[in-house]
Amino acid sequence: MNLLDKLLNHCRAKSPWLFHMNSGSCNGCDIELVASIAPRYDVEQLGIHLEASPRHADILCVTGPLTHNTLNAVKTVYGQVRHPKAVVAIGSCAASCNVFGGSPTVAGPLNKHIPVDVFVPGCPPRPDAVIEGIARAAGLLAGAERKALSEEELKQLAAGCGHCTKAVATEGEAPCN
Repeated sequence: MNLLDKLLNHCRAKSPWLFHMNSGSCNGCDIELVASIAPRYDVEQLGIHLEASPRHADILCVTGPLTHNTLNAVKTVYGQVRHPKAVVAIGSCAASCNVFGGSPTVAGPLNKHIPVDVFVPGCPPRPDAVIEGIARAAGLLAGAERKALSEEELKQLAAGCGHCTKAVATEGEAPCN
């Protein structure tokens, strides 16, 4: 890795730009994402910026279960986000379809159609959990190594996500059942 790549990775970690996409949610997670940008949490002072175009974003934040109507749009937007990129699945619906599972209009959880780097469980997740998930995604962009989950964390996640309040980075399946 040359000096320019190291500099770019450092900048991506310190100032990630987000693109938010609703793939069929009830707007609970959308409100919490926007609350994390509002003055109380004010992530913009940390360099995190909500971008209007996926072509300028580093991190794709997706909320809601993936519906058949939004499936192609999500794949198109994922392709438009520049490389290297990270995907954050916000809420239980994006990770496991939650109460919408089994619906004929739902195409399945997000990780069955595009690779997901960070899951933020909760219905809806707290703004501080959303910020932690974005920070983990920014760390992945900077070239930080992915941390494997411990046995204890896997047992907690298998019990369900109702009690989870922190973002979890995984390489495999969604943390919610």
